[in-house]
Amino acid sequence: MRPRTHVTIASIAATTVLAFSTPVGAGADKVSFPAAYAEGVLYTTVDRPDIKQFRELYTSPEAVIAAKRGEPLPSNTVIALIQYAAKLDAQGNPEKDANGRLMKTDNIVGYTVMEKRSGWGAEYPDNVRNGDWEYRAFKADGTPNTAANLTACFNCHKPLDKQDFVFTYDKMKAAAQ
Repeated sequence: MRPRTHVTIASIAATTVLAFSTPVGAGADKVSFPAAYAEGVLYTTVDRPDIKQFRELYTSPEAVIAAKRGEPLPSNTVIALIQYAAKLDAQGNPEKDANGRLMKTDNIVGYTVMEKRSGWGAEYPDNVRNGDWEYRAFKADGTPNTAANLTACFNCHKPLDKQDFVFTYDKMKAAAQ
């Protein structure tokens, strides 16, 4: 009988650990690093000369199709913003290509991700909630950036409810697949 007692106690302990390690409620810990982001659609790039960055935005083909139809983006949509250091000239200023766009280096500075899942965000008060979206920032190595101010993400995206809280929604509409 003693071995069964140990098995039962071990099972209860494992279940308890799993229950407490599974993300519940609101929070960035729901969003995982999007390792396969490059398999999605690169739908736009953004120059940020003020912080010397070149940015690429990726999402799923399903999100692009929804945007083209003028619909809200579907549940399970992930938008990954990859931040590259811009190529700098000898004076430390961002270099531009023949089209006047910043040139990127291979140096990834970080990742910012927004992910939408049905029911996410329900725990937030109305003055904070961005539909079913959660946000998370990652360091260049793919680990969570715990120093990131995610409240700023919610505040900045909040006025964009008419375009599903996404700044680049119109860029998705225009994206080729």
